[in-house]
Amino acid sequence: MSNDETSTEIAPAEQQPEILAKQGPKPPKKLRPARKQVKAGDVVKTETVQTGKEYNIWYNKWAGGDREDNYSNKTKSQTRCQIKLDSGLTRANTTGNKYLCLFFARGCCPYGWECEYLHCLPSAVNQLPDTSKDCFAREKFADYRDDMGGVGSFNRQNRTLYVGRIKETGTGPDTEEVVTRHFREWGDIERIRVLQYRSVAFVTYVSELNAQFAKESMACQSLDNDEILNVRWATEDPNPTQKIAEKRRLEELGQEAIRTRMDPRIVKAMRAVRALEEGDVLDDEGDFMEEQNGNKRRRLEIEDGDADEDDEASPPPPQQSPHSFEQAPLQPQGLLSASALEGLKYFAEIRKKNGAALTQPQAKAPPAPLKPLTGGLGLGDYGSDEDD
Repeated sequence: MSNDETSTEIAPAEQQPEILAKQGPKPPKKLRPARKQVKAGDVVKTETVQTGKEYNIWYNKWAGGDREDNYSNKTKSQTRCQIKLDSGLTRANTTGNKYLCLFFARGCCPYGWECEYLHCLPSAVNQLPDTSKDCFAREKFADYRDDMGGVGSFNRQNRTLYVGRIKETGTGPDTEEVVTRHFREWGDIERIRVLQYRSVAFVTYVSELNAQFAKESMACQSLDNDEILNVRWATEDPNPTQKIAEKRRLEELGQEAIRTRMDPRIVKAMRAVRALEEGDVLDDEGDFMEEQNGNKRRRLEIEDGDADEDDEASPPPPQQSPHSFEQAPLQPQGLLSASALEGLKYFAEIRKKNGAALTQPQAKAPPAPLKPLTGGLGLGDYGSDEDD
């Protein structure tokens, strides 16, 4: 090889991990600007076929027609979101807007990086500023619609979607695997339940925000058999076990939220008050040294054993009088100072002495002689015949 040519030597496989460790961790991958999913005018808006006399803007369908006609007239969505290709930076990343783009979820946002809303999946880390709105900044309502569609309700945290009109075939992959493959793109799934031979599945997400995003992304979409899905909110699970588990989960979430927002000084003060009520010992930081009674008993046993060993090794201390006030100075403990403890002990000794005096038997004293009345008043003045 000539001197003008450059050659690159590849390190052996055994030395590559050491070289990578010396180079340090790779810098985080920068997000690219969000692309425009469609061009303006590409999506043709098709009008809903009239099946009734009046159009209900609350349900977005014609009222007064046959229910089956509404299902048969549903058309498949022309666009679909692809998270890996469509996610990116928008103006919302610089303005601080926390809400997502509804048209991005449906796969038909023509603005791309110029959009005023986020183009990404909802994250549990970025909490929404208003819980009465969904992740797309739409107002929630007190009750669900009759068909369990729409935005949803703010009175209940719903993480489960009802997926209907699934085409089940005897050949190919299992229905649960197909549903999992299509719905896990929108977030972490907790569980999936498929009702065989009923074309229905229930998908429960870990976060409610992911369920809101998946509902809009999979509306009028298809899985593997070119069907048109009917995605809506699921009703409350009647299983008592699931009710108890959901209640426990909500309580844990509430406790965690309160714990993260509380001032640590308030927590330390509450622990100190509880320790004083229960008689526990606190260290310098205010944490409990012994929280269980078993630990307390074990500590007392150890202290008693040490005291017995000290008594055998050293001579016994001189006996003090029970009424002696000359004792070692007390160390301040808890909220009381040393002077306050001395005063309390002084009054305790006085009370003990008074109690001992009252309990001792007293000798019966002879009656005192009567003294004559002075001032010119004799017994005769009270009707007596004699003055003696």
